[in-house]
Amino acid sequence: MTDDFHDVLAEVGGRLRRLRNARHLTLDQLAEETGISTSTLSRLESGQRRPNLELLLPLAKTYRVPLDELVGAPATGDPRVHPRSFRRKGVTWVQLAKNPGGPTAYKQVLGVNRGAVASQDLCVHEGYEWVYVLSGEVQLTLGAKRYRLSAGEAAEFETTTPHGYANIGQVPVELLVIFAGQGERIHLRLQATALRGEE
Repeated sequence: MTDDFHDVLAEVGGRLRRLRNARHLTLDQLAEETGISTSTLSRLESGQRRPNLELLLPLAKTYRVPLDELVGAPATGDPRVHPRSFRRKGVTWVQLAKNPGGPTAYKQVLGVNRGAVASQDLCVHEGYEWVYVLSGEVQLTLGAKRYRLSAGEAAEFETTTPHGYANIGQVPVELLVIFAGQGERIHLRLQATALRGEE
């Protein structure tokens, strides 16, 4: 039992780092959101500081995950996932998979843009991304190229390429997005249709 407890605590630092990276936050940004000093957060992630409730509760609240998921507590036998949604930059996110140590699955909902296609905030980060369009039409920008993806189409790419999504249809877009660490690839490929004149 003591060994199991030690193993769970030993994994917390790496799990915290992966959660922060998946949300594209710096240590300074996380410190501002949680009220925990940057140095303490750094020591937690590196395993030099033992986690306690005083530190873990603000982190669980900021990451919007249950405390047992944050620490990787052993499963209780209930297979159900109880997703909670959050909004960032006008996009609704719903975490679908409890897997902080590996690929993480989200559903994204992009509202309808009024008038022209909204400008995209392109992002860059380490890792790999796979996206499947559940409904609607989306414009995927990868560097200087743009692709039109419709319901039933998928794309995969390294996230070190500047990338972003924009709704180009008349209904909300629903996406299934899986983020994975560098080198982890999803082995399902569907051809995206390039937007005319923009490839």
